[in-house]
Amino acid sequence: MFITIFVVLDHAEAVARRVGEPYGTLVLTFAVTAIEVSIIVSMMLHGENNPTLARESVFSTVMIISTGVVGTCLTLGGWRHRKQAIVRQGTSAYLAVLIALTVMTLVLPTYTQTTDPGTFSAGQLGFVSVLSVLLYASFVFAQTVRHRDDFVQEQAHDVSMRTALHESLSVGVLLLVSGLIGIVMLAEQVAAGVEDTLVAYQVTQADSIVGAMIAGLVLMPEAISAVRASLNNELQRGLNVAMGSACATIGLTIPAVAAASLLTGRGLTLGLPAADAVLLALALFICSVSFSTERTTFLTGMVHIVVFFTYVFLIFVP
Repeated sequence: MFITIFVVLDHAEAVARRVGEPYGTLVLTFAVTAIEVSIIVSMMLHGENNPTLARESVFSTVMIISTGVVGTCLTLGGWRHRKQAIVRQGTSAYLAVLIALTVMTLVLPTYTQTTDPGTFSAGQLGFVSVLSVLLYASFVFAQTVRHRDDFVQEQAHDVSMRTALHESLSVGVLLLVSGLIGIVMLAEQVAAGVEDTLVAYQVTQADSIVGAMIAGLVLMPEAISAVRASLNNELQRGLNVAMGSACATIGLTIPAVAAASLLTGRGLTLGLPAADAVLLALALFICSVSFSTERTTFLTGMVHIVVFFTYVFLIFVP
């Protein structure tokens, strides 16, 4: 399955180069989100009810992207190029959407009073899901139509134009769709094996580990794409890939798992524990500071990486 994911995202990146920015970023984002949703829903429906799995996977995705991937991009890119430019309007839009979605879906459930702490009632879950989809759809409209220039960094040359692709766009799309169908079919088998192994070894913090594993596995090819863009002095493109995936994960994954929960009657716990909520707030605050100017350096990235290592450490030593 690991190889299959890389092959699918390789086709996604080929299609992305064909259609150009910012549409190419959306192709990568939707491919990653489709894979993550298929894996999470399959694991939710397998075996005993695990109501926190979706929360841990989404939280892990946001933390890995906002600290690990962004930190690596800023550090390596800043080390090679000393200073790198970003489009502040675009990154601010990403952060505004990401902050709103994370607070509504991962923090607010802890403080609602209709049901137990950390959970939404059926009405609340449906309402927040609809708002998440609408907000993300509005963001995509702004990114691709209304304010497209805010997300495209001017370059002396166009990487997508110098990359010669031997397959046509239609073939690339067909291979991408076929691969995604294969991922969905494989996800159920992988879900069963992972859960059975954790139960057999009586692993503590199982949902946190599985959530981080899912996020890391799915995001790895996209993270490599973002880091490559940063090393090529195309930091904005790398941030588009990384931050776009974080926004899509919440804006699309949460409504998908919410629908699965409502249709199957499986419980869904979205509210984060206090320690995770603090880490999330710290990560988003650092992003807002890092992207407040139009230049970044390797020191900016090191701050993100320190928070990322703290997140990883607390998974195993909570």
